[in-house]
Amino acid sequence: MGPAPAGEQHRRATEDPEVMGLAFEGMDKEKAPSRKRARTEPPAEGLLQPVNLSWEELYKEPTNEELNRLRETEILFHSTLLRLQVEELLKEVRLSEKKKERIDNFLKEVTKRIQKVPPVPEAELTDQSWLPAGVRVPLHQVPYAVKGSFRFRPPSQITVVGSYLLDTCMRPDINVDVAVTMPREILQDKDGLNQRYFRKRALYLAHLAYHLAQDPLFSSVRFSYMSGCHLKPSLLLRPHGKDERLVTVRLLPCPPLDFFRPCRLLPTKNNVRSAWYRGQSCPDYEPPTPHYNTWILQDVALETHMHLLASVLGSAQGLKDGVALLKVWLRQRELDKGLGGFNGFIISMLVAFLVSKRKIHTTMSGYQVLRSVLQFLATTDLTINGISFSLSSDPSLPTLAEFHQLFAVVFVDPSGRLNLCADVTASTYNQVQYEAELSMALLDSKADDGFQLLLMTPKPMIQAFDHVVHLHPLSRLQASCHQLKLWPELQDNGGDYVSAALGPLTNILVQGLGCRLHLLAHSRPPVPEWSINQDPPKHKDAGTLTLGFLFRPEGLTSVIDLGPEADKPEAADFRQFWGTRSELRRFQDGAIREAVVWEAESLFEKRLIPHQVVTHLLALHADIPDTCIQYVGGFLDALIQNPKEISSTGEEALALAVRCYDDLSRLLWGLEGLPLTVSAVQGAHPVLRYT
Repeated sequence: MGPAPAGEQHRRATEDPEVMGLAFEGMDKEKAPSRKRARTEPPAEGLLQPVNLSWEELYKEPTNEELNRLRETEILFHSTLLRLQVEELLKEVRLSEKKKERIDNFLKEVTKRIQKVPPVPEAELTDQSWLPAGVRVPLHQVPYAVKGSFRFRPPSQITVVGSYLLDTCMRPDINVDVAVTMPREILQDKDGLNQRYFRKRALYLAHLAYHLAQDPLFSSVRFSYMSGCHLKPSLLLRPHGKDERLVTVRLLPCPPLDFFRPCRLLPTKNNVRSAWYRGQSCPDYEPPTPHYNTWILQDVALETHMHLLASVLGSAQGLKDGVALLKVWLRQRELDKGLGGFNGFIISMLVAFLVSKRKIHTTMSGYQVLRSVLQFLATTDLTINGISFSLSSDPSLPTLAEFHQLFAVVFVDPSGRLNLCADVTASTYNQVQYEAELSMALLDSKADDGFQLLLMTPKPMIQAFDHVVHLHPLSRLQASCHQLKLWPELQDNGGDYVSAALGPLTNILVQGLGCRLHLLAHSRPPVPEWSINQDPPKHKDAGTLTLGFLFRPEGLTSVIDLGPEADKPEAADFRQFWGTRSELRRFQDGAIREAVVWEAESLFEKRLIPHQVVTHLLALHADIPDTCIQYVGGFLDALIQNPKEISSTGEEALALAVRCYDDLSRLLWGLEGLPLTVSAVQGAHPVLRYT
């Protein structure tokens, strides 16, 4: 046989293991340089590269620092996830060091500009002809006639106060409060009477506004109300250029610390004379003006409160974190807005109070401070049992009982004279207490979405309450004040008829709704800022007064409100409260009692009985007609009402229920504007589960 063909020899050679091994070895040698070249190539920019860790590095024992952090997480937080969420939230709301530096530079320039404002010669308070044409006094001067004189001098002291200095201010709205101390020579001994101090304060701001508005350093110079109080305007300054939205500086004029006699500003004293305000003298009795006195004391105590908070929060980062978390909690629930809001200053002072009572320790984390304050709010009713910083035994200071007679909510500062919650209504505090109870239950449940629901989800009034009432226009509340004879309240609030009527209105509705009501809250939108060449907004321009009602399921659909028996002395009060709605009725047990019967047949109409109660009481006691009331409630009932009379046949009733359920499901699927789409609707009732 001859030799094999060349192709066959090649095939056999490739099948030989030795030849195959040599071939692969040769291939490896050829590819080795290419691998080396691949390893030396730089990694692609922007891509994460794996970290090469040795076995010892990957499984080494944790360090003492890591063990301490794990122990802190176990003690101070529910979980590592919650700790990471809290830390990321605090990073988002805090100011960076670069922005702080830019704000500090702007504040230095503001101080220089204020000191250069020229003086004004002395003139009577009623002679305001010296004011330039480009600026208006940011105050309603009613009545206009008032004694005293005014002249402008540069401030004796300019001090940064508030949350910026304490490092507890929050993004995105950075407001820096600057206290501008008016020199002693422009004030007079009796400036505490009849709004003289507030008139001088407003004129001082108007003169500053005119000259600062001409400076190119500022892109915007506007007026605003301080915490919604119309007697205390503030001046808003914003920088020019790229930092226009970085910060807003609020100038707050205040008197020298020891100018006013403290005994004259006690809440039991009167500083607005009836003969001046109403034109009618009261020789026997002048009503106290607790809110008016409090607003002056707030200006006096600006720096004192600042020093107190700085001493408590200064080096305790956990307390600062806790204050920031509490501010986020309040903001998401809209509890800190407008006049009477439970604002960040009050919550900061509450933290300082709990530290002084050793209920909060300076070594606590921000999460622990949040829990401690929420627990205190949920279990402490400041409308009944007020609290006080003051440890003084001075008999001239008012007692907590005297504060409760004049204010709805009581939290007294270290001086023993100033109620920090003077503007907070009972309804607002009840809402704060209710939200604190819900938040504590959420934290104790250790739910996975607890952080999201507690601090990241907005909770406006329209979503938090069963029924909502809008009162508009607000000018109608002037008639309410006359109907309810609220002259002392108007005198105390400087003519603010919305604030004067708010407390009595809510008390009437709480009494009328009775056992149906679980919680009543109100919301006043903040008054927008205005230009320095415009008159200040009037009380009726504040928008709409909104009332929210949260009902108890039991008793909501009751069509009768029982009153006292006819021969009891309380029967006359019951008839006076309900007016023509009250009638005498005999019941099956033989009792003859006063009662109010509401017209409602279907369950849908029974659930809207509060609408009848609210409209009747507001018209009877506050002279507010139906045309001024917009009632929002019961809208879902229209979707589940039976379009036809339900047949007695069970199958037809079941089919009708299923059709209504299907219609409701389609409506939910078609909703727009939601953060997440509705992907499925499942019935939980046995009828919808065919069981």
